[in-house]
Amino acid sequence: METITDHTTITTGPANTNDREVVIEIKELHKSFGDHEVLTGITMDLYKGENLVVLGRSGQGKSVLIKCIAGLLDYHEGILKVYGSEIKELKEEELRKARMKLGFLFQSGALYDSMTVRENLEFPLTRVLGLTDKNEIDERINEMLDSVGLLDAIDKMPSDLSGGMRKRIGLARTLILKPEIMLYDEPTTGLDPITSKEISELMVQLQKKYKISSVIITHDMDCAKITADRILVMNNGKYIAGGTYEILEQSSNALVNSFFK
Repeated sequence: METITDHTTITTGPANTNDREVVIEIKELHKSFGDHEVLTGITMDLYKGENLVVLGRSGQGKSVLIKCIAGLLDYHEGILKVYGSEIKELKEEELRKARMKLGFLFQSGALYDSMTVRENLEFPLTRVLGLTDKNEIDERINEMLDSVGLLDAIDKMPSDLSGGMRKRIGLARTLILKPEIMLYDEPTTGLDPITSKEISELMVQLQKKYKISSVIITHDMDCAKITADRILVMNNGKYIAGGTYEILEQSSNALVNSFFK
């Protein structure tokens, strides 16, 4: 059994990981729902500018993990720091400011059906950032839509968009707040292979353009291969292996190997 006891050494960056800034630090994290323990002692670091993919079968706690990172769920034991601040210890206003650095892309894209694309992107700028200058708002909306290749969809309703287009608009709406860290929950679920590939490649392009650090939850191995700088494999609420796609593809661990068949 390949078991990783020190996840901080599993990285595709410089040989000396001390040269890299840790933006998320997690040690021995535990989370339960009643008597059911979902996270059973996760330890991991996310480095600045890195795409970290988390693999695991359904029900292993992958989505619970990123909701804990975003402060949407409490955890019971362990350490969870974002830019050095322990999430559990933050007061309400401090947590709000910490969340400003985090972008969360839900599986559905979570667009407001009653709003146009323009209005969907305008909403976080006015409600979250409090922007009032129309020129600035329009400039940021146009920049984001151009980045995801959908500037011509600006006045369309979500119902007029394909699944892939809704994913792109959801990504644009999240990135318009200029988060430093992105949390992706199954970003290619429900998409055809060609569109999934386009979304995965777009995630890499945006990572490089905006220097984003990301945690990517996915079952899509093509998405993992395209996006991952590093992969962690999760089982029974903790990580059992980690490394690059190429390293894990050669794993002798039956569970790890099953993802690459």
